[in-house]
Amino acid sequence: MATTSSYWVHDLSPFLLRFPENPLGLEGIRYYGLAYLLGFLCAWGLLRAYDARGKFAIHSDARASLMTAVILGVILGGRVGYMLLYDFDAFIHNPALLLRVDQGGMASHGGFFGVLIAVFWFAKSYRYDFFRLGDIIVTLAPLGLCFGRIANFINGELWGRVTHVYWAVIFPGSPTAYNASLQLFTPEPRHPSQLYAAVLEGVLLFGYTQWRFWRTKSPPGQIAGEFLVAYAILRIFGELFREPDAALILGLSRGQFYSIFMVMAGAAVIYIARSRRAPVST
Repeated sequence: MATTSSYWVHDLSPFLLRFPENPLGLEGIRYYGLAYLLGFLCAWGLLRAYDARGKFAIHSDARASLMTAVILGVILGGRVGYMLLYDFDAFIHNPALLLRVDQGGMASHGGFFGVLIAVFWFAKSYRYDFFRLGDIIVTLAPLGLCFGRIANFINGELWGRVTHVYWAVIFPGSPTAYNASLQLFTPEPRHPSQLYAAVLEGVLLFGYTQWRFWRTKSPPGQIAGEFLVAYAILRIFGELFREPDAALILGLSRGQFYSIFMVMAGAAVIYIARSRRAPVST
């Protein structure tokens, strides 16, 4: 078994750029914020590409409205979801924590629900087919998920379970255990589960949704349903390597437990998509 000293110790800064002390109290530019920005920019670029290639017609004004709605859905849904699903006791004692986005805490399941509301509003307001629009949105989401998980790794948060694989990482902020060779308590090597998630929830899902969108035919809503099911399954699997960040529910991590409902929701969407009397789209 390798010794603790043989593992890389995480020493990455969460800041791309630190600001000197200033009256506004701004610390600097964080990679986490840049991950969101990069994800939204990629989504904008993909929407333009879809429009240019005749896969999804949307004029610039509508595209701007859609992106604004999605951004608000991701941020508000993610924050509310985190407080309700992962830190409910703190929220009850201090509801103002909902506004403290500077302290971190975003839940992807909550973000999905926020985007669902945003897509429903946009579809109604601009007279787009809700299910067809859902297919479009899920082809954009994986890149944002990928960038977000990479940012989690850079931040040294959401680390994995203890392991002794050679690529394990020591996260200074993780729980400690007694190291007999050093005769003191030190953090243990852990799975870089954030990077596993970036590949599973990001790269793999992006490749799949793009393949389904460009190369196959399906009724509107089918790709969206498949995305929900696939994300949930990959999340359940990825959680096997991640240290639970809240109390277990029925022996499952919060991420695994909530993902079960995503599987059911995705299956329901697929059933509805196949049952609707709508023309097959490419």
